[in-house]
Amino acid sequence: MIADTNALSDFFDGVEAVVGKMASVDALHLPVSVLGEYRFGLLGSRKRAEREARLREFAARCQVLPILESTTGYYAAIRQELRRAGTPIPGNDVWIAALAREHKLPVLSADTHFDAVSGLQRISW
Repeated sequence: MIADTNALSDFFDGVEAVVGKMASVDALHLPVSVLGEYRFGLLGSRKRAEREARLREFAARCQVLPILESTTGYYAAIRQELRRAGTPIPGNDVWIAALAREHKLPVLSADTHFDAVSGLQRISW
């Protein structure tokens, strides 16, 4: 399973449903773009040092998914599909969807716009 940024945030906020979903899988994957988005959010946080330390510890137990040349084909296809359907989604979420499609993994997210991506399974809480 791939964690979206809102899932990561809720996990660190102790939202039981998200903690349970993450605990129920054998392997949790974090797109590099999710790490970037989360770290951007930490820049304005009063708990920045504490959250950054927890993030480093957490990420070390996950498989961080890089965006590779092979991922760009999935990104382009998804973006084109969404454009043709008139259902664009935020750019960073297209990268998450591309990684999910490439690695054949579901996405843990509260964002319903992932439902517009064909073949992508979204897990919510």
